[in-house]
Amino acid sequence: MNFLKRAFYSTKAKVGRSLLLTFVFSAILIFILAGLTIQSASLTAAENAKKSMGATVTLSANMENAMKDMQKNSNEGQRPDPGSFNLTPVDLDDVEKITALNNLSYYTMSSTTTVDAKSFEAISSEESSNTSEQSAPSGMKMPQMTSQGDISISGTNATATTTSFKGGTAEIIDGVGITNEDMDSNKAVIETTLAQANDLTVGDTIKIERDDKTYKLNIVGIYKSTESTDSRSMQMASLNPYNTIYTSYTFANKVKGSDYKNTADSVVFHVTDPEKMPAFVKAATATGLDTDTYSLTTNDQQYQQMVQPLDNVKSFANKIVLLVAIAGTVILALIVMLTIRERKYEIGVLMSLGEKRSKIIAQFFAELIFVLALALVVAGVSGQFVGNAVGKQLIEQQTTTQTSDATSSAQQGPGGGQAPSNMPSGGPGMGGNAQATDMQQQISDLDITLSIKELMELGGFGLGISFLAVLIASIGIMRMKPKKILIS
Repeated sequence: MNFLKRAFYSTKAKVGRSLLLTFVFSAILIFILAGLTIQSASLTAAENAKKSMGATVTLSANMENAMKDMQKNSNEGQRPDPGSFNLTPVDLDDVEKITALNNLSYYTMSSTTTVDAKSFEAISSEESSNTSEQSAPSGMKMPQMTSQGDISISGTNATATTTSFKGGTAEIIDGVGITNEDMDSNKAVIETTLAQANDLTVGDTIKIERDDKTYKLNIVGIYKSTESTDSRSMQMASLNPYNTIYTSYTFANKVKGSDYKNTADSVVFHVTDPEKMPAFVKAATATGLDTDTYSLTTNDQQYQQMVQPLDNVKSFANKIVLLVAIAGTVILALIVMLTIRERKYEIGVLMSLGEKRSKIIAQFFAELIFVLALALVVAGVSGQFVGNAVGKQLIEQQTTTQTSDATSSAQQGPGGGQAPSNMPSGGPGMGGNAQATDMQQQISDLDITLSIKELMELGGFGLGISFLAVLIASIGIMRMKPKKILIS
């Protein structure tokens, strides 16, 4: 009789044994399938993260070289003159060359300064005080800030791309924001608390003052800030987020003086693919950028924080597949070994009738293949649910730590989207909590689905496990002679 027919009849006749093998095989394949689907979902999520999170490259003055120049220009043996510390603003001609490069999603220009409120009153507290100078660590006077006002002007080419608005700590609630079309205009966006305190609405005109010069601003939008204040903002009105007015960067430059025409304090380039960020920096430098005067600072921290949990989950899924495959092979081998020992008489008769050992092994293998077919159906139906449950648990464990780190990092340093020179409007930590929450949401949406690819891989694992299990279980019996088998 053909070994395939014998395998079919044997499987049909031994229902209990077949159901046991089906149950064990299904459990093994379900966990392997869960690992495979989690692997695939993690790879897809990482690719989506590249598109959604991106990375940033900030072009700004080279502070390290500026500090060296100050020390170099000082008299030997004397303390460096703080007044000789100068930062060169970014030339827009250099910016234009870089914006022509590939892998650039968009860019955010920034130019900030402070002014005094003239036709309205700034939000202040009893601790607020105007000082004649803003001091930096070591007593140096900050450039462009020699006259500290009570209003912070945050100049940009588009409010929608700044850290506050993109991070979620600021939102337009009336009117519109600043766009590229508003360059060389006096349009402004003010905070709702400042507007309510001075009975201002969209369409009103306000006046500000800087160095005895008065400027008019036309309110085109009102935004709401959810940024928290700190002791510094309580002491200095210009650092209060409610006193930040967004304008075009050209207007901010106009207020600062003619020396700042066609410049920006810094420009943040948003790179489409974080993995191509080094190539973007290299290409930007190759445009002829003066690296002694300017520096390019890269930041893909948010992307790395987002994909790290996914990499950890993928690594864990790989271990699941490997460990379950090994354990499954051993378990099935033991079960098959027990069943083969019970069938020694059948094996001895077949061998005495001249049946080849290879065909007897092929019969056992075929019996497992029939069981494998049923197990694949069971695993295909339930494997996706198990994968979602395991994947969700793994993601929750990973993101709890990661989002905490993301929030902490965002509060300690720039997270991209707005230049470091925007610190008067709230500091480098703006949007940190919102960005961390958004990151957690995107990671948590791990889409675990079952595809033909995973089913084919699962079938391959099943065939490999079946072959190894039968091979291991048959070694002892196949080495014996038919006579010894029958009398044992």
